[in-house]
Amino acid sequence: MMVMFLLLLCLLGPPGCYGAEDIPQDLMVLAGPLTQSPIKDLQFSPSSSQDVFDCSQALPSEIKQHFLHLQSLGVTHFKVPLSWSRILPTGDPSQPHQDTVKCYRTLLEQLTESDLQPLVVLHHSAVPQDIRDIFGDWDSAHLPEIFKQYAEFVFSQFGDLVKAWITFSHVDELQQLSVLEGALNAHDRVHKLLTSVKVSPYEKVLQKFSTQTPAERDEFFLASFPEGFQWAVSSASFKMEGGWSEDGKGETIWDQFGHQGHVLDKQTADLACDSYNKVDYDVYLLRGLNVNIYQFSISWARIFPSGLRESLSEKGALYYDKLIDTLLQSGIEPVVTLYHWDLPQALQDKGGWESPTIVGAFKDFADYCFSRYGDRVKTWNTFSSPQVVSHSGYGTGEHAPGLKDPVVASYQVTHNILKSHAEAWHTYNDNYRKQQGGKVGIALNADWAEPLDTTSGSVEAANRYMDFMLGWFAHPIFVNGDYPDRLKSQVELKKTECQPTEVARLPVFTDAEKQRIKGTSDFFGLNHYTTRLVNDNMEGCVPGPHGVGDFQSHVDPTWPSTASDSIHLVPWGLRRLLNYVSTEYTSVIGLPIHITGSGIPTAYSGEVLNDIQRIEFLRDYINEALKAILQDGISVNTFTVQSLTDGFEGPQGYSERYGLHYVHFEDQNRQRTPKQSAYFYSELINNNGFIGRQTDVPGQAIYKNTQIINKRPYLPPSEVPSTSKVVWEKFSHQSIFQRKLYHYGTFPDGFQWGVSSSAYQIEGAWNTDGKGPSVWDTFTQQPGNIPNNDNGNVACDSYNKVEDDLYMLRTLKVKSYRFSLSWSRIFPDGTTSSLNTKGVEYYNSLINGLLANNIAPIVTLYHWDLPQALQDNGGWNDANMINTFNDFCDYCFSTFGDRVKFWITINQPYTIAWSGYGLGQIPPNIKDPGQAPYNIAHNLLKAHAKVYHTYDTNYRPTQHGLVSISLNAEWVEPKDPNAPREVDTADRALQFQLGWFAHPIFKNGDYPEAMKWQVSNKSELQGLAQSRLPTFTDEEKASIQGTADVFCINSYTTKIVRYVTTPLTPPSYETDQDLGKEEEPNSPTTAIQGQRAVPWGLRRLLNWIKEEYADPDIYITENGIASDRGITVDDTDRVFFLKTYIDEVLKAHDLDGVKVKGYSIHSLMDSFEWLNGYNLGFGLHHVDFSDPLRPRTPKRSAHYYSQIIMDNGFPETEVERKLYGHFREGFAWSTSTAAYQVEGAWKSDGKGLSIWDQFSHLPGKILNDDNGDVACNSYNKYLEDVERLKSLKVTHYRMSISWPRVLPDGTTQNINEAGLNFYHRLIDALLAANIQPQVTLYHWDLPQALQDRGGWENDSIVQWFKDYADVMFSRLGDKVKFWITFNEPYITANLGYGYGVFAPGISDRPGTGPYIATHNIIKAHAEAWHLYNEKYRPQQGGIISITINYDWAYPRNPAKQEDIDAVDRYLQFFLGWFAHPIFKGDYSDVMKKAVYDRSLAQGLPKSRLPEFTPAEIQRINGTHDYFGVNYYTSVLIFPVNYPTEEQSYDADRGTASIKDWSWLESGSAWLNIVPDGFRSYLRFIKNNYGNPPIYVTENGISEKGPVDLNDTHRIHCYENHINQALKAYLIDGVDLRGYTAWSLMDNFEWGSGYAERFGLFYVNRSDPSLPRIPKESTKYYSTVIRCNGFPDPALGPHECLTPESGGTTTSPPTTVPSAVQFLGMNVSLPDATVALNALFSLTIIGAVAAALMTYKCISATKRSKESAVENVPLENRL
Repeated sequence: MMVMFLLLLCLLGPPGCYGAEDIPQDLMVLAGPLTQSPIKDLQFSPSSSQDVFDCSQALPSEIKQHFLHLQSLGVTHFKVPLSWSRILPTGDPSQPHQDTVKCYRTLLEQLTESDLQPLVVLHHSAVPQDIRDIFGDWDSAHLPEIFKQYAEFVFSQFGDLVKAWITFSHVDELQQLSVLEGALNAHDRVHKLLTSVKVSPYEKVLQKFSTQTPAERDEFFLASFPEGFQWAVSSASFKMEGGWSEDGKGETIWDQFGHQGHVLDKQTADLACDSYNKVDYDVYLLRGLNVNIYQFSISWARIFPSGLRESLSEKGALYYDKLIDTLLQSGIEPVVTLYHWDLPQALQDKGGWESPTIVGAFKDFADYCFSRYGDRVKTWNTFSSPQVVSHSGYGTGEHAPGLKDPVVASYQVTHNILKSHAEAWHTYNDNYRKQQGGKVGIALNADWAEPLDTTSGSVEAANRYMDFMLGWFAHPIFVNGDYPDRLKSQVELKKTECQPTEVARLPVFTDAEKQRIKGTSDFFGLNHYTTRLVNDNMEGCVPGPHGVGDFQSHVDPTWPSTASDSIHLVPWGLRRLLNYVSTEYTSVIGLPIHITGSGIPTAYSGEVLNDIQRIEFLRDYINEALKAILQDGISVNTFTVQSLTDGFEGPQGYSERYGLHYVHFEDQNRQRTPKQSAYFYSELINNNGFIGRQTDVPGQAIYKNTQIINKRPYLPPSEVPSTSKVVWEKFSHQSIFQRKLYHYGTFPDGFQWGVSSSAYQIEGAWNTDGKGPSVWDTFTQQPGNIPNNDNGNVACDSYNKVEDDLYMLRTLKVKSYRFSLSWSRIFPDGTTSSLNTKGVEYYNSLINGLLANNIAPIVTLYHWDLPQALQDNGGWNDANMINTFNDFCDYCFSTFGDRVKFWITINQPYTIAWSGYGLGQIPPNIKDPGQAPYNIAHNLLKAHAKVYHTYDTNYRPTQHGLVSISLNAEWVEPKDPNAPREVDTADRALQFQLGWFAHPIFKNGDYPEAMKWQVSNKSELQGLAQSRLPTFTDEEKASIQGTADVFCINSYTTKIVRYVTTPLTPPSYETDQDLGKEEEPNSPTTAIQGQRAVPWGLRRLLNWIKEEYADPDIYITENGIASDRGITVDDTDRVFFLKTYIDEVLKAHDLDGVKVKGYSIHSLMDSFEWLNGYNLGFGLHHVDFSDPLRPRTPKRSAHYYSQIIMDNGFPETEVERKLYGHFREGFAWSTSTAAYQVEGAWKSDGKGLSIWDQFSHLPGKILNDDNGDVACNSYNKYLEDVERLKSLKVTHYRMSISWPRVLPDGTTQNINEAGLNFYHRLIDALLAANIQPQVTLYHWDLPQALQDRGGWENDSIVQWFKDYADVMFSRLGDKVKFWITFNEPYITANLGYGYGVFAPGISDRPGTGPYIATHNIIKAHAEAWHLYNEKYRPQQGGIISITINYDWAYPRNPAKQEDIDAVDRYLQFFLGWFAHPIFKGDYSDVMKKAVYDRSLAQGLPKSRLPEFTPAEIQRINGTHDYFGVNYYTSVLIFPVNYPTEEQSYDADRGTASIKDWSWLESGSAWLNIVPDGFRSYLRFIKNNYGNPPIYVTENGISEKGPVDLNDTHRIHCYENHINQALKAYLIDGVDLRGYTAWSLMDNFEWGSGYAERFGLFYVNRSDPSLPRIPKESTKYYSTVIRCNGFPDPALGPHECLTPESGGTTTSPPTTVPSAVQFLGMNVSLPDATVALNALFSLTIIGAVAAALMTYKCISATKRSKESAVENVPLENRL
């Protein structure tokens, strides 16, 4: 088909031929042309011109190989003669023969791809006959022009491929002179054409693609991207972050634009996607996509609120630190855009991008970002789509800032942006590139402009369009530092045409500016969305790009439209645009192109998740990029999809959706759900293009930390009870504190984090592709069996959603995925003869996908879904099932075992046996509780053993996997751990449930002795000849024993058991056990009745397994919590569950030495939950079962679990880590009491009644009807109290004055000197002991006489309080230098006048009473402060302020702005209610607006919240010398909407609270130990109230119940709280001056009476003398005081740690029993004393006997106490 002749033109050098490697550069080695027929001898030329190849035939397939061969021989050029008559048969360039043109172009492309330069001959010599017949010969006047048109057409089609041309190859054949002259005339015209026409880069691209037919243009290219290609997804700060005013963020132009109503439906970006609070959520999605890069922008106003560096917001900067670090932790590279349209409004107010000052501001912003983040960010975009800023923001005004000035502003903005970009680039280049090694570029947006027609006018117009849109920015940066000549010429043209009207004012760069701008990019960032058809249009003097550029743009009506009128799908435009950018801007300077943004919007309607159009867009646009890379040789290394999620799309608000993930903007959770496009894109990334990667990768032996043993050793049978009862001995006597103390640490490397599912629950496709029915299919098809008649026909549709499931698993970062095989999907009738290859293909696809994502498959062979055909033959009751199951497993081992290395034979055989065959609750629904469960278990054990041996014998030697069985158990706790029979019962319960299967497998091949004994005895009593429990033969025992490589356990809850004698009939596995079960009453309930969350039970269960089964390797294969179907994504309880349960696993591993190797949460997603159908969800992902797509949305728990996995547990953080250091010199160490709580003497020495005297004598108001009549009798025992204070080494003592003790009726008309004298004596005693008094004027005990006059609701009380304070200052002020006006006024106002649970007990006006009382309290405080300040301070020199209590508040969901807002509301209504007026002058705007809005909604004329007058505001503001802080606990806050008509403080606040399950408890239901909340509280005061001096005036913890002087929990509380205070002081710069422990001694705790005890000293109320007995915490607190903090042990022992000798010391600890045995009953000590006195009064003999009994009991109790454990670490004691 071809022949080539070789002509060597040896222009230089010696005679002879050269080798390919020796050919000189100036030597042309020419081959060709191709011929029509084969000529073997290459030394001869073609026999005639007719023999030259003319594209009348197809190109031979082997042509490329021939060209490559020639190139290897040294050929440099190849001759290609063209056929004029074939290319233009009529001579008319508008009527070419397209096939011929295409053929020649293909030939030329093959040459250039082979590195051969084509030498193209336009024509041989003589005029072709067809042409001559029309136009004549060369001597015709018209033919030279016709030839020129032919040449022009050829140049346009092939000019981009050809550099050397020959007009005529055989001109010597023309004999006639006139003909020769005509040909030479034609040659001359063509030469002039070629030398005069300079083809622009744009025209070159048009020429390159001009011959493509639509079919060729759109042909799909199946190939992969080059290795290392970068896949990305993008976002922009103002579109996603929300948090528009959080943490000091400044307003942006988009904030103002939205707030001014310029956006569709008046939407704003205030919350957007809430990404400011959802860093983990967004990175979670990125992991699912499997992208390499996340491109996001930084909000300038979040870091610099005013736009300038001096306004730096550290919290804003920290947000981006967190985002970047989280990305890197997940292996995702951050690419940061410095400016994506959201200019700080403060800078816009100064001119914005029109102002030249902005160049310096942007440079400074960029410099800060480079310096802060550049160590981690290696790719920067200075701007994204700046043309949109210039044109739409400052030209048309469609975008923020909404300015309409296309004549001047639009061009000036571009000018300043270019200079800003250049300055940022040079800043990085000069200061950071060397150290950081990054790249800086710019992302420019561009449509492709295709000429509307082939006329030169349209071509030139399209060229101008590209210059005006792209060249406006690209030309200065990538070419010469200046705007394109076409753009400048057009502007100048319009100046002339439009005078005097100005339509465009283009600024001019100086030479220095040009030089500084040119070359300022390390790559070309390209944002592309669509294509335009462009033609010329002389619009005259119209401002704007179209008018100035004289072009008009259109769209082809056949192009698919999108939700945006401006975007149509034109994939081929991207390829042409990439060629244009390369030709015009990047190829010469060798820069790569980054596609930094490409996407389409879909409408917010219809099938928002099934975004087929976006999938088509991604497929086709990415394919065009692939063509550009591989077919055109364009250097493109990144493709970025816009965007990660739906977001705020500028003027369109939320109506247009660009996201790969759907965001539910109507839901405050802002949950993100993957669209179908997300799965498509992730799969495309996994394949790196459009050809699937090889996935048949053998599974890795990843369980390296598990030792595979050939045979598990034989263990003797368990004793009755088993020796494992030591677990109850070890743990059952733990206190709640010991049980709940959180443990920080990490699991070993290689710990297997997993998640689970099962076939029937998720797969669906119940009768698809040949699957046979299972017993669950049959059961669920019957109406009424499952709630709502739910079934697993579709379930989660996982059979059709492998990529969807892999996406979730990738996001979680699990190391393993446990799933089950559907037996009937592989063998429809259960036997090997019915093999269904489609089912096998599904599991191969899943397994290969897991391995490709480095996730190990853990495969369960049987998870309850028995083929119905096998059940019809008897199911597990048929012994033949053993072999049938073995055949199924054998096939699975042989088919999947090369990749699966962890097999579970059966899941929860207990459930199958008992629930399926005993209770009949689940398929096969056989109800035979006395016999069938034992028979079924017998067969299941034998089946498991047979399968194990099959693997062990036939597959383990080559596959090296593990085989086990998943057993289930709930931990059982004896109701009375002190009763041996109850402990025996608990042990028996475990043997019946867990030991039923574990004992044969892990011990001796047989059932537990306890089980055999029980069933045998019951059977005998039932009159049976033999036990209902089957027996194993010795051979069977030997076969079963040791058939598990590891111990796999499923566990969910804990039960309390007690011994019960159960009935004999009817026979039942359940009654065989002789026990009763009940729920653990103190643990949280779940959605499943009877399945409470009891974390500590899991630790004990793991310990029991360790003890009982010789310390095996343990894998937790299921553990989880159910939630109601109404809970979709905000599953707080599941977060708590994970936090506490996994920590118990960590304790078992770290503290108990249990060999836990892995943990799997159940389940991956909500699924068919058996008998509950879809009413419950266990999933980490929510599945919408009402949607046919079954969309999966990650819940909050999924993000939390993934973080646990990444942290490999719970590593200790700075929050938990102890800080060593000391408080300031002179730090005030104190402890505290309050008058009513300790003084007693309620009517002594002239004291008047207080509201608490009155309240506590009302029935039912106080627990146990306690009161403060005597209290601690401190009125008479104050000297003893002072001694206790001295022993503590405190420097201060906080006490309160009883107002009615000194002013019985509350007024100064009657001063009780006796009362005053008491305080004089007490204060004098304190001062004598060198202890400074801190005196509270009001600690809740208002004189009842004043309450009778209205109390704190009476405005007159302001003066009454001032008068009272005046007396105190005048009488005690010379001795007291520290005054507190009010203690916790919140309690007085809200509990006293709102809820009515505290005195004075008013609850009938909760919407006004608290506000009025507070209003008067604040004014009374201010008056007292001014009184002291003006009248007494000059002489007395004291300080005075108020003490405010606050429970620090965390959002229930910290990733939810709604909860964060609720926290702010809670704070302003609680702390701010008092602090805001005193420290800032008035109630907070948040509080005022909330009460006002609700008041008006309730029809009231004004707010229920009173208003301060301007004079009052001025008088109140600043009435503080310090900030008094009471802190006890923290809460988790979330919003609650109360009915509009409800008038109450709570309804106005609109919040509710819960507690974290992991928080340590106390003796008070409201108080949990949360030390880090203390530090947060102190830091908040510093940051929000001007860093005032702070005195902590109360902090402590309570206990109740049995007395234990070894109050470890209190020591823990003080240690951690004081250490957090030290951190606040040393790290956070809080001006902390003192700390006060509440309380000195146990006392009257208000509504709880004496049941709750806070004291450092125990007050024995059974002793009339009320002795103060030191608890262990006294030693600890006094040591902290002596050390003034925490000495660093690394510096050696500190002298302060040695107790001082001599003087008053703490009494040795005394153990006081809480209860004694008396006459066979447990009674308290006070009751025992009363009983003894009664008996003594009857007879001396009885009294003596009783005394002896009591003595014996007390002695026994004392002996049982553990020895001192002061030097043993707390955790080890637990």
